[in-house]
Formats: sequence, structure tokens, C-alpha cells
Amino acid sequence: MSASPILITGGAQRLGRHCAERLRDDGHPVIISYRRERDELEALRERGIVTLQGDFATEAGILDFITRLKAVTSSLRAIVHNASDWAPDTTGDAAGANFERLFRIHMLAPYLINLHGRELLEACSEPQRDIVHMTDHVVQKGSRKHAAYAASKAGLANLTLSFAAMYAPAIQVNAIAPALIMLNEGDDETYVEKAKAKSVMEMIPGPGVIYQSLRYLLDNRYITGVTLPVDGGRHLR
Repeated sequence: MSASPILITGGAQRLGRHCAERLRDDGHPVIISYRRERDELEALRERGIVTLQGDFATEAGILDFITRLKAVTSSLRAIVHNASDWAPDTTGDAAGANFERLFRIHMLAPYLINLHGRELLEACSEPQRDIVHMTDHVVQKGSRKHAAYAASKAGLANLTLSFAAMYAPAIQVNAIAPALIMLNEGDDETYVEKAKAKSVMEMIPGPGVIYQSLRYLLDNRYITGVTLPVDGGRHLR
């Protein structure tokens, strides 16, 4: 447990929310970013989680978020870059704008937050400070329908190596690369069975496995510059 909060970007729903709630249950102060107001945020606020709106689709929005982050805390124990957009590729005139938006969400936001947040991490009195990038299994193989998403997540994976080298030994920088962890509303049995068959574990594990992986990184003082795959052994298929 640390007196300095842990920042989770994109923490209002799904994996980000689960990790924010589990960290809070473990006694850690938590700050999350969110893109738009939603009902779930009130429940998080009632649990003592600080919520900050942030539009990472523009550089101005990213820098504005950083300014407001520094106004609510003078230190951070960790930064977890979870904000993401699983947007499919577009064609025609919108293709370039779509790629640039995903680049800003998946690469520019972590890049700028890491740079400007370094002083907040170094101000933490704990012996360990962490940055964790949430990448994706798709980085290893690309995607026919989500090429921009896969490319921008691959860039985030590479930033893991660069920042790990830049910030060692004071700050550890690692990544988690999930495959399918949770289902979406409306996923039918045919989709579920097809999804399970992609990994040798043949299961949809739920968000707890991501929290276990995050805790491993937050609790281990001797690991940096690595990507931890959480994919059920998809590479063995």
C-alpha cells in the first residue's frame, strides 16, 4: 500500500475499472481517467476513486489532462496506460484521421504522460515506481480489419523498451499484452466457442487475470522492459 496514488487511464469500464476497484480494495489511492461521463463513474467516486476527464484523441486534450492531474496530486506510485479504442480500419478520406486518432490514444498520450509524469513518479517515497503499458496480443501478428489499432499498439510496445531504458533504475516500465479476456454484450455462443478455440487454454478468463499480472509487476522490484503475455497460449495454436 502506498500513500501516492496509482493512475489508470481509461479506468471507467471493463479491465481498467476492475483493476481500479481491486487496487482500491487493497488500500491504494487510485486516480482514473475517463473519456465521457457514464453511470459507473458515480460508483467509483463513492469508493474514493478520483476521476479525471481526459480526451486523448487530441494533443491539446492530453496536455490539458496532464495539467489537471498535477493539480490533484503531487506524486504517483504508478501509471497504468489502459486507455484504448478497438476501432476498425476505415477507408477513403477518413482513413488517415482514424489512424492519427488511434496513434494519439495509444502512443502519444502514454508518451507525453510518461514524460510529464516522471516528476510525479520520482516524488513518490516508495522504493518502487512503475509504468505499465497495456498493449495487445495482436501486436505479434497484425490484423486484417484493425491494422491501425495493431500498429499503434505495436508502437506502445516499443515505447516500453525505450522508457524502461530511459527511466532505469528509479522507475520500472513494463507491458501487459492480453488476448481476449472478457466478452461483450451480445456475443453469442458461436462467437464464444470460436474465441475459446484460439488459445490452448480454451477459456474466457475474465478480468482477474489482468489484475494478477498487474500486481506481479507492481510487486516485483527486479523486472523492467518486458512484455507479459496474458493470452492463454495463443502462440501454441
